[in-house]
Amino acid sequence: MLGDGPFDLVRIPPFVSHVELAWQIPSLAAFNGELASFSRLITFDKRGTGMSDRVSGAPSLEVRMDDVRAVMDAAGSERAAILGVSEGGPMSALFAATYPDRVWALVLDGASPRSSWAHEWPWAPTEDEWLRRADERAREWGTPEGVRAIAERVAPNASADDKAAFAHMLRQSASPGAASALVRMNMLIDVRHVLPAVRVPTLVVNRVDDSALTFAGLATSQSRFPVLGISSFPAATTSSSLATASRSWTLSRSFSPTRGHRAPE
Repeated sequence: MLGDGPFDLVRIPPFVSHVELAWQIPSLAAFNGELASFSRLITFDKRGTGMSDRVSGAPSLEVRMDDVRAVMDAAGSERAAILGVSEGGPMSALFAATYPDRVWALVLDGASPRSSWAHEWPWAPTEDEWLRRADERAREWGTPEGVRAIAERVAPNASADDKAAFAHMLRQSASPGAASALVRMNMLIDVRHVLPAVRVPTLVVNRVDDSALTFAGLATSQSRFPVLGISSFPAATTSSSLATASRSWTLSRSFSPTRGHRAPE
């Protein structure tokens, strides 16, 4: 936890994270500092990643979603604004729908409610494409070439120091087997059915070069729940945790009590 602002803000990370090594990434450290300047920021590593206990395989989205409740309970947080990044977005929406009394605002950053191809979802990767990606993770995760490629894809305009620290964090956040299992779990994500149950003010954000999955998923789903606004940012700002300081900070501030979206007492 960081900061002593007037409301709690829980950040649900993307694919993998590491709450200690995140502070070695200059832009991410600045990002967390900005968020904590106007809130009490609560961060955590999802089950099986970072500093959380390792598990066999990959826990389901429902199990990982309930970990958010456990984290909030441990932090003494009764209600919070939730910021979900990438794969953390569907989990955030599921949490808001399942525990409406624990959430008063939602920010979905670079997220899509469904991950895999279907007849009514043709822009998403197919199951075969997801499985190839899982095999690549098992084979390349942790290698210098593999982590450099991910860092370059996630944040091509980040500084060399950011990329090096990010690559180190990736290696320490999950084993090759865990990374592969997480890809297979993410392949199964589909929270479209819970979106109508989301009843809190929601802000959806992306960068202009986000994948077709993110854009099409957003366009298809925004009528299903109370989206207050949609914001797009230049390609230079990544949708992941890396180099998102000014973007996510500004967006999350829009839900602060001083902007009229007051956290319930």
